[in-house]
Amino acid sequence: MSEIFKRPFIKGVDFCVDENIWGHRLYDEQLPHLTVLEFLGVLGSNLDKPLRPHLGLDGAVKFKPQRQMRLRGLLFNNPYVEAIAESKLSDEEKWRQWLAKFDQGKTGNGDSADDVTYLRQCFASFDDFAKTIELLRSSSFEDRSNKRWSSKFVFPFGPDALYEDLKIDAKGNMSNDRRFFARTGELLYLMLTRAKRGAELGDILAVRLFERSAPMNRLTRALQGTPQLPEESRVSGYLPEASNPRFDLICEDWLAILSRDMPVYDALEHLIAITGLHMLLYFLERAKCVAGDDEPVEFICEIVSKDGRKVRALSGDSYLRNQGCPEKAIRAHIESIRCEKAWVDAGSAEFPDAERVKLLREAFQWPPADDKDEEGQASRKPDELVTKLVADALPRHAQHVGKIHASWSRAIGLSSRRLSRRYRYAPHDRLLKSIVIALVGERMQFDEFLAAAKARYGLVIGEVEGARLVEAKSIDQSELSENRANLEARLVGLGLVRRLSDSCSFVENPFASEGEAAC
Repeated sequence: MSEIFKRPFIKGVDFCVDENIWGHRLYDEQLPHLTVLEFLGVLGSNLDKPLRPHLGLDGAVKFKPQRQMRLRGLLFNNPYVEAIAESKLSDEEKWRQWLAKFDQGKTGNGDSADDVTYLRQCFASFDDFAKTIELLRSSSFEDRSNKRWSSKFVFPFGPDALYEDLKIDAKGNMSNDRRFFARTGELLYLMLTRAKRGAELGDILAVRLFERSAPMNRLTRALQGTPQLPEESRVSGYLPEASNPRFDLICEDWLAILSRDMPVYDALEHLIAITGLHMLLYFLERAKCVAGDDEPVEFICEIVSKDGRKVRALSGDSYLRNQGCPEKAIRAHIESIRCEKAWVDAGSAEFPDAERVKLLREAFQWPPADDKDEEGQASRKPDELVTKLVADALPRHAQHVGKIHASWSRAIGLSSRRLSRRYRYAPHDRLLKSIVIALVGERMQFDEFLAAAKARYGLVIGEVEGARLVEAKSIDQSELSENRANLEARLVGLGLVRRLSDSCSFVENPFASEGEAAC
């Protein structure tokens, strides 16, 4: 059991159960690409000590995220720039009309027409300005979604393209309401900070992803101008464990992907997919650990085919088992307080109920010390309070944290309902490609690849990885062998497997670095 950091008091939270298990916080609406964006924002604020722990913060770090109101306003709150650019007006008149319209949408946060007059000096013509807007907007995440404009994000081309999620009210007041940047990226930063090779990764990322002179970053800087920052630094969220093998595996995969012979912007796609897979594994592994289940997390995967009905059924069952793990962890975590030595010892105290209520408050931040509500929780017996907390925690968990397995597995391409009425694990091509890029140096024998994918990611595909299923007579070995063959055929089609004979195939990484290829 690794060291557990003491949880700080968390404001605005009725009780801490999910937070105790996974940290503050994992959130279903913060999908992997948003997690990586938030992570990069924290990293960009700590380039003097990238992925190094801060002393005196009990595992947390400080950061000051950029706001970049002008950049996001120009890209996502600027619907008239194309029409003006396509008009027959003179260049002077185009600028005049555009500035007048842009000023109508100002929020009062440095994004008025007077605040963007520098644009005329940055661009030779209005049409060049409009083409820059079109280029950066087309590369953004979820450009066509119905999210508020202040929650849309440009691709992270460099330090000037990074900013936090914000909610802006009618009076122009800004707040980070933690809907899309819910601190999951902060937890990722803490995980990599606590990895054994975290400092090495931090130095590489600072060089590769934060090059201010990169052409696309220069374009974003031309639009944004001087970076906009909040007045005060913030303290990151809470991550319970001081170390975890999963933290090291995330770090190793990041280092592996960044070592491949591909542009860093292309590598980001694979970093996002692999990060989502690892975060999903962390979520399920912590749940199983807290629930007292020592079995490793497994994803029984169907490589989609019309005849794979038995594998499909087992994959669906595997999906449902994993879906139920976090709820078991919630119940087990709360009820475990009854087995704590302090709880047992309190039975011989002068006021045992008061002592046990105090323990509940220390463990779960609940019930509040001044709780005198109509249900009379303050006067309830401790065992009743434990039962009440379970009853309250389960529906709260189901609202967001309980949806993480479903939403993240879909987002990274691990789960699907194709050819089925229910979800099961059926990895998409893009995820398989990211796994190959992360796991394979130059080449790896196909059977070794399957074994490594199970050991690292819990993927069960062939008859060797699913040996326990065959022994339990849950499935015939031949069906898993066919599933294995289907994966091999898929990877051949993707150009990731070379067959030397019927019994010898190699998985090849087309982006192996020169050093790996020479080995």
